[in-house]
Amino acid sequence: MNAYQEYSDLELMTLISEDDDQAFGEIYQRYKGVLFMHAYRILGSEEETKDVLQELFTALWTKRNSIVLKVSLSSYLYGAIRNRIFDVIAHKKVEERYIDSLATFIEEGECVTDHQLRENELAALIEREIALLPPKMRAVFELSRKKNLSYSEIADELHISDKTVKKQVNNALHILRVKLDIAFIITVFLTFI
Repeated sequence: MNAYQEYSDLELMTLISEDDDQAFGEIYQRYKGVLFMHAYRILGSEEETKDVLQELFTALWTKRNSIVLKVSLSSYLYGAIRNRIFDVIAHKKVEERYIDSLATFIEEGECVTDHQLRENELAALIEREIALLPPKMRAVFELSRKKNLSYSEIADELHISDKTVKKQVNNALHILRVKLDIAFIITVFLTFI
């Protein structure tokens, strides 16, 4: 029989403070099982429970010269493991919030990026199609849509009639609608291939 088994917790702690590693081993043997079960019941993970226990006993040995027990050793150890369990739970919550926030950012970021990309592609497509319009029709259309001039202002500037301006704008819109509808159908078709 091991002589250390006969010592009280207080006597063992005194020996531990004098660097007696066998006294530490006895404390470890006395409390590892009950502390493991206590922590495992709360954490539900064997790995996390082992980590918490290892941290607890490592800290006990590391701080052996400065620990002053104001309560029984069992109360001290239960309090210490409880605090470590709370740290693990708090860390998990922070980790979960971070992961949730990262997932939200990725989803929304991809969505925003996708919308911006499609918007830029559409704007470029419209600009290309406008550039392909006949020169006079393009000039009328750009004055109407880009400079926001009225039909009469465009007619005055280009020295043509209001009816001609209206007809040129309508023709330009018709051409653009047809070409953009075709481009849209092709884009949708290619998306699903």
